[in-house]
Amino acid sequence: MTALFSLDNFTVSYGKVQAVSDVSLNVAKGEIVTVIGANGAGKSTLLNAAMGLLPARGRMTFEGQELAETDDVEARVGLGLCLVAEKRHLFGSMSVEDNLVLGAFRADRSAFEGTLSDVYARFPRLLERRQQLAGTLSGGERQMLAMGRALMSRPRLLMLDEPSLGLAPRIVADIFTIIADLRAAGVSILLVEQNAKAALDIADRAYVMELGEITRSGAAATLAADPSIAASYLGLGH
Repeated sequence: MTALFSLDNFTVSYGKVQAVSDVSLNVAKGEIVTVIGANGAGKSTLLNAAMGLLPARGRMTFEGQELAETDDVEARVGLGLCLVAEKRHLFGSMSVEDNLVLGAFRADRSAFEGTLSDVYARFPRLLERRQQLAGTLSGGERQMLAMGRALMSRPRLLMLDEPSLGLAPRIVADIFTIIADLRAAGVSILLVEQNAKAALDIADRAYVMELGEITRSGAAATLAADPSIAASYLGLGH
């Protein structure tokens, strides 16, 4: 399967400390790939560096194009990469719809109305609250808005950092259903998630990250059935 996105020997450092060490991974078109691991394993750092928010060393390619060692986030959005950060980074004093409009700053303006309609169809709650201030939304609604804003850029690869964080189980189930629907609509997804069970249930392939390094990889179903993974990450140990 041809890779849409790949990292090779990708390394991210904070001063003399390597937070991510020689990571290699790939995402194919139409795939959900998850990176699971304990808190502090380097998962969020990996996504932030891939988006250009942190400096990194190593090779990164997207649709066969090698990306230079640059922190040009806007250029990466223009190419079709988009990150929904763990903290969501919404503009709380602006309306839901204004937040969505901002997400389309690099998108084709001729497609704007259709894209906005698609987002509202996928997230009906946002349509109901389109004039409400983003800062007054519930946690689940804020996650929906963060994802909707990212979709306004019409990404080909959507990177999601801990989308279930702080959400009630029912809302988590809704969010993961939406993620599966996005894959069906042709959006490839790189998912970082501490809720390993939910992530492995939905993903095609998975990587296990420990202390900044990839220690295991394979089909998500295979890793989910592995007793050592179940004991370490799925809460099934004794």
